[in-house]
Amino acid sequence: MAAFDANAVKADLERRMKGALDTLKHDLGGLRTGRASTSLLDPIQVEVYGSNMPLNQVATVTAPEPRMLAVQVWDRTNVQLVEKAIRSAGLGLNPITDGQNLRLPIPDLTEERRKELAKLCSQYAEKAKIAARNVRRDGMDALKTAEKKGEISQDDQKRLETEVQKLTDRYATDIDAAAAAKEKEILGK
Repeated sequence: MAAFDANAVKADLERRMKGALDTLKHDLGGLRTGRASTSLLDPIQVEVYGSNMPLNQVATVTAPEPRMLAVQVWDRTNVQLVEKAIRSAGLGLNPITDGQNLRLPIPDLTEERRKELAKLCSQYAEKAKIAARNVRRDGMDALKTAEKKGEISQDDQKRLETEVQKLTDRYATDIDAAAAAKEKEILGK
């Protein structure tokens, strides 16, 4: 029987909670703040060659100006498909087609749209916190199981549960900070 490795369990929990934070940061990067950012187009999927592909696998996205994105489609036959995907992504962008290039002027955000985006930040943060709490629950269950099997003492179980809770609290704080920074960026222009 393999001995219970508390450090391996903690490392796995930390890796999974970091994954929740990284996913949140990626999602927040896709929210429009009124400035051009190539990550704005990351979530867009284009239906080409019989399957859905990320936009960055069929085109190059650049930000040549603070309020403009440029998309250079590699295959001329996909230009209209890319344009359609950008229009239907719900980002409020209207591409201007110029051969194999698309220009995307970034319009000013209305106050109403800013509030919607701020609300979306909060929703993303809550999803990330739920993910972190689920990881905590898995860790607590693993500790209880190890204690029942006699792999760790009850005192060790309590000490490790405290460490898992501290880890969860730290990631919850990081998640809140990331969401608050993005909300401030969206609202505080």
